[in-house]
Amino acid sequence: MAETKAQADAAAAATAQADAASGSDVGEATSAAPAEPTQHAQPTGQDLLQPDEAAARGDSRPPSTKSRTPPKSLDIDKSRPQDFDGELATTDELPPPETLRKIDNYVVLDRHGKTHTFQSLYSGRNVARRVLVVFVRHFFCGNCQEYLRSLSESIKPEALLRLPISTFVVVVGCGDPALIDMYVEATGCPFPVYTDPTRSLFDELGMVKTLALGAKPAYMKRGMLRTMAEGIGQGLRSIPRGLALKSGDQRQVGGEFLLEPLDAVTPIGTPQDERHKRAAIGTAEPQGGQDGADDGPIEEKRVTWCHRMRTTRDHAEIPELMEILGLDGHGQPIKDEKRWSKALQERKGTGLSMASEMSKIGEAEEKTS
Repeated sequence: MAETKAQADAAAAATAQADAASGSDVGEATSAAPAEPTQHAQPTGQDLLQPDEAAARGDSRPPSTKSRTPPKSLDIDKSRPQDFDGELATTDELPPPETLRKIDNYVVLDRHGKTHTFQSLYSGRNVARRVLVVFVRHFFCGNCQEYLRSLSESIKPEALLRLPISTFVVVVGCGDPALIDMYVEATGCPFPVYTDPTRSLFDELGMVKTLALGAKPAYMKRGMLRTMAEGIGQGLRSIPRGLALKSGDQRQVGGEFLLEPLDAVTPIGTPQDERHKRAAIGTAEPQGGQDGADDGPIEEKRVTWCHRMRTTRDHAEIPELMEILGLDGHGQPIKDEKRWSKALQERKGTGLSMASEMSKIGEAEEKTS
């Protein structure tokens, strides 16, 4: 009986991962439209794992969800998901300050399952003044894993912390926190990874759902068959721990959001000791997550640049990220000149970062040194 159950789990996991990786499950495309989202109270740490636990029990009832309605300025019709009609119609409108205040106390989980407020990822003691939050798809998604590999090759923690205004990157997924270690190992990501299993942050920030594959970006260096096989393999290897079906919603896509201070030259409540920041480089949680550990005022932040994915492989290209972060260069070129040229020329995001101001600060520091 145990062997039969394991075989059934393996088949289910393999099918789910193949569908998610290819983005072409026709059966899902013709299924009934999802129910209208409803508004709920802010999730607690215990609430965050309930949807996955329900799936593990085989419960057919809809899972409990939290804060499912995006802010009015970012409202998108989700009643007819365009899963197979090319790019999904969405917006790169910057989230207003009231949206950021609303989600400041929303909860994310770290690799140990410990809860942290979203605000603690980008504000507080020993946290960089500028933080790029990268929202990724489910933890078995080969497309997003390729993105983080490319990002990690070109954007180093040391380079970010050497900028005139300290800068860092945080990654947020939507699966079980027990899969974070596997995800970090698979991607070689040197930045902290958290998860939002209820996808409350995804919804409030206007990110959408789709299985559309879209055009192949420059950050995709491995072939589709290989990324699909790797994702399926990760799912199968997760069966013994009961995590094969807990990687996150396979239709959910993410995006990138840059949070910066209101004033480039007035550091309030910023990292006071560079030793602590640099000692944390290379660990799974180099910054943030220190709820209630701040002794001074917290510097107010705002979203100055953002991009929301329209397909399952529509992250902002690495040259664009390096540009808005204020880093020199364009990243690692690829052999496909056409795709690389497109990555250098096109810009997906909206907004204006402090990169130009940092350049002036850097020049002033050189003159006085």
